[in-house]
Amino acid sequence: MNSIIEQLRNRFSEALVAAFGSEFAETDPLVVPASNPKFGDYQSNLAMSLAKTLGQKPREIAQQIVQHLEVSKLCEPAEIAGPGFINLTLKSSYLEARLNAIQSDSQLGAEKAKTPQRVIVDFSSPNIAKEMHVGHLRSTIIGDSIARILEFRNHDVLRLNHVGDWGTQFGMLIAYLREAYPEALTKRDALELEDLVKLYQKAKQRFDEDEEFRENSRQEVVKLQAGEEDSIRAWELLCEQSRREFQVIYSLLDVELTERGESFYNPLLPGVIEDLDYQELTEVDAGAKCVFLEGFTNKAGEPLPLIVQKSNGGYNYATTDLAALRYRIQQDGAERIIYVTDAGQADHFAQVFQVARRAGWIPEGVKGQPDGSPVLVHVPFGLVQGEGGKKLKTRSGETPRLRDLLQEAIARARADLETRLQEEGRTESEEFKDKVARVVGISAVKYADLSQNRTSNYIFSYDKMLSLQGNTAPYMLYAYVRIRGISRKGNINFEQLGTDAEILLQEEAELVLAKHLLQLSDVLKEVEQDLLPNRLCQYLFELSQKFNQFYDRCPVLQASEPQRTSRLVLCHLTARTLKLGLSLLGIPVLERM
Repeated sequence: MNSIIEQLRNRFSEALVAAFGSEFAETDPLVVPASNPKFGDYQSNLAMSLAKTLGQKPREIAQQIVQHLEVSKLCEPAEIAGPGFINLTLKSSYLEARLNAIQSDSQLGAEKAKTPQRVIVDFSSPNIAKEMHVGHLRSTIIGDSIARILEFRNHDVLRLNHVGDWGTQFGMLIAYLREAYPEALTKRDALELEDLVKLYQKAKQRFDEDEEFRENSRQEVVKLQAGEEDSIRAWELLCEQSRREFQVIYSLLDVELTERGESFYNPLLPGVIEDLDYQELTEVDAGAKCVFLEGFTNKAGEPLPLIVQKSNGGYNYATTDLAALRYRIQQDGAERIIYVTDAGQADHFAQVFQVARRAGWIPEGVKGQPDGSPVLVHVPFGLVQGEGGKKLKTRSGETPRLRDLLQEAIARARADLETRLQEEGRTESEEFKDKVARVVGISAVKYADLSQNRTSNYIFSYDKMLSLQGNTAPYMLYAYVRIRGISRKGNINFEQLGTDAEILLQEEAELVLAKHLLQLSDVLKEVEQDLLPNRLCQYLFELSQKFNQFYDRCPVLQASEPQRTSRLVLCHLTARTLKLGLSLLGIPVLERM
């Protein structure tokens, strides 16, 4: 089912060809939602854009377009305003028919992608032997939401967790384990991640201060890279302990990932250099192999190279990222690769992407999407800040652990719930309180992040994100709960209303809600392209507002038939849309709060 705006754009294109000829078949009809409801629901300023080409006044052009515009089943007669704006107002009969049609659709009329793609979303990416902190929050939440929306749109999505599980730091860690915790090399549960973090800090201190320890660490790296059995076993133990702790966070956040760490690509690194050498892309600079890049210079204005092999023969992050990119295209068959990392890595990815293009690793057919968006996409995000815009820190001045941050959100949600229950004189089970606190707390953190434009910094505030008012998860969850309350109060099973229950739109609040419900497909297509989940958040927030206005102005259970059934169906469609939209943000709904 084509969306309303797509249908209107098609009709405008047909009218344009009929009025001025086939040479205008590919002209953008410039149909957009109206900027102000007083101008109708949709508008086009196509006539103004053609004035110079056609040598006519915009209003005359608009009149000719309208004469050939066949939208009588969708809209009231088109109106020409000002110098040549064409305004359209949807017919209530058309809205009723569309809503009646999506009642039986589990996707609520949201279209699937016409040409599904193999998409890789690279997100989260913590480092082994280090705890996940607030810096990993945005990557994990944003990446998961993007993956969910692309999956819903019918793309084949591979969710990759590119963990830092290889490199010189492991030689340092293994050397320290041999020295301080030899039992940890053979005993599976000898260390918890918190112990690993302290171990890392102590090992780093030894590495910085003790030359003999530094040399031992380098030798351990050589042993690890050579595949010596006990070195590999020690490395595997370090990785396993970290993974178990990471999984606690991922389970709390309801995030699924496929781990493919840096170690996976390690055997492929020599082949990357051989390929770049063969294509004569590398140059030796100060003993290191580099690729000099177009458009990148240092402070002195000299060409800036991307180092792909160190002077000692070792490799770095750039080499690993190049190997990963090449593997994802050549072996995974990716047609679009999305990297969700902080904005500070923008230059790094621009450099890696440039080298990949110059090396010819990106097949001709997948250099970009149909709309012109690139196959390689860096999705940058800003910082999470504390009150006053300063760096988010604990009372002791440290960067907060992500696990602690989430547990604090749950605890505060529980405290808010206890206060509300006391004020309302309600008694609920401990199981109910635990579930509500967990859902509200985690959802509040997720939504507070996703509702921001990801490119901006945002201030982390428990009070704001847990508020029942404003653009927050609790406000959205409460709108859903309110609809479920109608079901309980009226002893109504929404599922048994039947898909043949007729929707009648007579009141302005009903029409406003109906129009918004029918915009879901357009919103999801926008997010698929621009990868900005805050667009979906804004849609859901406005849906909740419009439903509350409808509920305040249009009696539901007290209405007489056929209005009563019609309004119940509107309530049910709103609840289903909220539930679906929130699920694409990784947020479950609650029947009661």
